[in-house]
Amino acid sequence: MKRRVVQQKSQHKWKKKVFLALVLVMICFGSFLLFIQTRYSHVVGLVSLPHQFVSQPLVQVPKIAFLFIARNRLPLEMVWDAFFRGGNDKFSIFVHSRPGFLLNKVTARSAYFLNRQVNDSIQVEWGEASMIEAERVLLQHALNDPLNDRFVFLSDSCIPLYNFSYIYDYIMSTSTSFVDSFADTKEGRYNPKMDPIIPVYNWRKGSQWTVLTRKHAKVVVEDETVFPMFQLYCKKKPLPEFWRDHYIPADTSKVHNCIPDEHYVQTLLAQHGLEAELTRRSVTHTSWDISSSRDRERRGWHPVTYKYSDATPMLVKSIKEIDNIYYETEYRREWCTSKGKPSTCFLFARKFTRTAALRLLNMSILGDFS
Repeated sequence: MKRRVVQQKSQHKWKKKVFLALVLVMICFGSFLLFIQTRYSHVVGLVSLPHQFVSQPLVQVPKIAFLFIARNRLPLEMVWDAFFRGGNDKFSIFVHSRPGFLLNKVTARSAYFLNRQVNDSIQVEWGEASMIEAERVLLQHALNDPLNDRFVFLSDSCIPLYNFSYIYDYIMSTSTSFVDSFADTKEGRYNPKMDPIIPVYNWRKGSQWTVLTRKHAKVVVEDETVFPMFQLYCKKKPLPEFWRDHYIPADTSKVHNCIPDEHYVQTLLAQHGLEAELTRRSVTHTSWDISSSRDRERRGWHPVTYKYSDATPMLVKSIKEIDNIYYETEYRREWCTSKGKPSTCFLFARKFTRTAALRLLNMSILGDFS
């Protein structure tokens, strides 16, 4: 009897140990499942994480470099300030002013232009090769930023006619440069001494206010052949009011009246056989009035300047409605298009005084820049 009781106690202890062992196994298995679930969630999180952060590299958008050629400060900077507010990170600014001039908090009201002057500017004289040199300096600086993909030359009297988004899409929608370029057969500006380095069949004329692709900007900066010829043989004709600075030949009719900035880029790109890569028109409107000067010798040399009274909705509307340009020397009419559709020809316009430009801005005639 006593022996049977001992056996029952032993069996009870054994069952209890088995039960405790099973409980321990279940606890361990539950912990293992919890661990697996936690790791799975972590792995799933890591797999989904790249879609939010890792697999999306920082998108670097091509930029337009706005290259301003100014005397000193920029009189229309507040118009451009309103324009650039809609540009996000899609633009850069470079300004060529006279040597030593600084765009600081005293000379610039807009934060966009602070310290944007190039530090190796030169003294520019109208009608001299120094204007070309200033353009080359600006391009050299702008090319240092690999994101700068288009290069727009602007004067200190230029205004934008549309908001940033419209102009950016217009310029970036084509792979071509916008270069006003046509055969110059009437004015006799070509100097035969340029031949054979610059043959007459490559001689071109047009507006200096171009929009260049990065490829064409590099061609301009790297040029060591055409530019020296312009320095030697493309110079403006001296006039009586310049007699103190220039020697005047007895017969000025034999002097070539060559304005370098109206020929250089056009001729250079023709020399390199790149005209098929151009939209051969400017996107900057300029009004030339040959009857505006009393001096017959100077008629047509300078564009019309728009003053306060000229700055009206009708003026801007008339510029925006221009949809074609006729080139008389080539019997060519350039119909303006954008993205394969008919469009306005001009994105910018000059020459506007400060009061005229501010009047257009205050009247919201230029559109909503924001």
